[in-house]
Amino acid sequence: MTGVRQDFALVGVGLLSGVFSGLLGVGGGIVMVPLIVAVVGLSQHYAHATSLAAILPIATVAAARFGVDEEIHYGVAALLALGSLVGAPLGARVMERISEGALKIAFGVLMVSVGISMVLR
Repeated sequence: MTGVRQDFALVGVGLLSGVFSGLLGVGGGIVMVPLIVAVVGLSQHYAHATSLAAILPIATVAAARFGVDEEIHYGVAALLALGSLVGAPLGARVMERISEGALKIAFGVLMVSVGISMVLR
């Protein structure tokens, strides 16, 4: 898929990711990564990195919406952000060094594990 058709598909992926992000607090990895691979044909590595770049405005808009309703615990958010600022570069460095296949498997295992954990709680 190329050109205008691909652009519309990507806007659709973004729309879907935005809805899931605002509704369920997910969207970047769970929705965007597999769809970027399928729609654009990017490698798993590029899809992960592209998703991370796209999630910033999605998260900002969703957080602002929840902030208006005073539904954010800013102390918790700040501590999560602090840990993430250290963890994200470490994770990115590891991602650069592992194979495409290993990254796909790790991503799939994470998604299944989180899903099972959520169902069991």
